[in-house]
Amino acid sequence: MCADCLNKPAAHSAEYFCSQCKTPFANRFPLALEGRCALCRAGARNFDGAYCFGFYEGELRELIHLLKYDGMKPLAARLGDFLSRALPLDEAFDAVVPVPLHWRRRFERGFNQAALLAERIAAKRGIPVRHALRRIRATRTQTGLTNAKRRENVRGAFRARRSVEGLRILLIDDVMTTGATGSACAAVLKRAGAKSVTLLTAARVDRRSTLAPVAPKYQTMGVS
Repeated sequence: MCADCLNKPAAHSAEYFCSQCKTPFANRFPLALEGRCALCRAGARNFDGAYCFGFYEGELRELIHLLKYDGMKPLAARLGDFLSRALPLDEAFDAVVPVPLHWRRRFERGFNQAALLAERIAAKRGIPVRHALRRIRATRTQTGLTNAKRRENVRGAFRARRSVEGLRILLIDDVMTTGATGSACAAVLKRAGAKSVTLLTAARVDRRSTLAPVAPKYQTMGVS
């Protein structure tokens, strides 16, 4: 991949986004006064915050695919740079934890892309990597599943390998769609004693077009 393509991915921006999970919205309609979306208000997000570099499209999507499916592991360095740019400098963490792959998937791929990214951001921030999670069962692909089905798909799929008592955890994955995987991992880490869990991904799916409010089909009498 040429230097222009490596440098082309741009950081995402949105005028409206959830203050907790950072989900972008087309307008402020889904957000409460404190700035949180309905899923965060309902406790469906077990992580305390979420950051990402850009939207999962264009050159950024291509970079992730080349790393993940074509085994171009040197691209982890560039994606690690993007992770570092997405994470505020005033955020402090005690350990970096990658989202694990099931052992069969890791055997087939030869590596865990989240672990490569975790090593990069850990080196940049001077934070140790802890492989504190393991995936105890294989899950079907999340593609095409609803939010509820995604949460059900990963429920019980992870287990803590060691205690993270009192630690502020930076959880690393390559892509965030609805946050179901990150939320499942965060719940396990908190049961293992984590003080807080923040999710950091290279990209997230832009779902704003499906989240805009639907105009009412009729008006209440007497209300203009």
